[in-house]
Amino acid sequence: MMSKIKKSNKHKDPIWIHLVLIISVILVCFPLVFTLIKSTQSLIQVTTPSLLIGSSFFSNIKQIWVDYNMYKYMLNSLFYAFVITFGKVILSLFAANALVFYNFKFKRFIFAFIIITLMFPIEILILGLFEVVSNAQASSFMDFILWILNPMELLFAPTKYGFGMGDSKIAIILPFLASATGVFLFRQQFLSIPVSICDAAKMDGINSFQFLFKILVPMSIHTIGALTLIQFVYIWDQYIWPRIIIQHDSAQVIQVGLNAIQSAGDSIQWNLVMTGAVVTIIPPLIVFALLYNSFMKGYALSSNK
Repeated sequence: MMSKIKKSNKHKDPIWIHLVLIISVILVCFPLVFTLIKSTQSLIQVTTPSLLIGSSFFSNIKQIWVDYNMYKYMLNSLFYAFVITFGKVILSLFAANALVFYNFKFKRFIFAFIIITLMFPIEILILGLFEVVSNAQASSFMDFILWILNPMELLFAPTKYGFGMGDSKIAIILPFLASATGVFLFRQQFLSIPVSICDAAKMDGINSFQFLFKILVPMSIHTIGALTLIQFVYIWDQYIWPRIIIQHDSAQVIQVGLNAIQSAGDSIQWNLVMTGAVVTIIPPLIVFALLYNSFMKGYALSSNK
C-alpha cells in the first residue's frame, strides 16, 4: 500500500507548474477584471489608480444608452450577427452537401479555391469589395453584357459596375454570407457519414432537400453549433467594413458606437468607454454559454478527421 502511495506521489506536477498556470490566469483575466471595476466608477474615480468597486455603473449605462444611442447600435449588431450567421450556416450546408454527395467536374479545384479564400482577410479585399458593393449598376442590361464580353474591360476595369448598395444594411450582410470555414467544417462532417446511410436514403425515395434537412442536419448539430458560435463572434466584432460602408448612425454597429463614445467631446470619458465595453461583451458571452458544449463537441469532431 505504501509503495503505491509513493508511486502516485512521484507523478504529481512540480509546484512551479502550478505557479506558472496561476500567474497566466491572472494575466489573462486582469484586463477583464480591470474593465469591470472601472465601469462602476465615476469620471473622477476612473482616472485614479483605485481598484475599488464604485457606485456609478447604472448611471454610466443610462448615459451611454440615452446620450450615445448604444441600444440602437446593439440592436443593429444583433440583427447583422443573427442574419449573417444564419445565412452562413445555410449556404455552407448546401455547398458542403454538393462537394461531398454530388459528382461534377473540377470539384476538388473548387474546394481548393474555397480554402484559399481563407488566406485573404477582409482588410486585403476591402478596397475592391467597397467598389463592387458601392459602385452603381449598369444603366442597361446590354451595357453589362458588353462589359462581360470585352476581355480588356474585364481586365482593366473589373469593378466598373457594382451592386449600388453603399450605405445600406444589405451592404454589410451580403459580402459576409459565404463562409469558407463553414464549408470546410461541414465537408469534414459529411465525409464521416457512412455511405450505407446515403444508399438507404436513396432507396427510401428521399429527395436532396429531405436528405439534407432530415438526415445531414440532425447528424451535424454540434458542427452547426460550433460554426454558429464562431461566426456570431466574428460578425459581432466587425469594425473596419461597417465603418467604411455605412455613413449614417441608424445602421451602424456596436463597435463603431464604442469608438463614437471615445471620440466624443474634448476629453475621453473612460468610465463610459469601460461601461460600453462591458455591455458589448454580454451578447457574445451569452451565445458562448449556450453553445459551449456544441462548440467543444463540434471542434472535437473536426479535429479527429
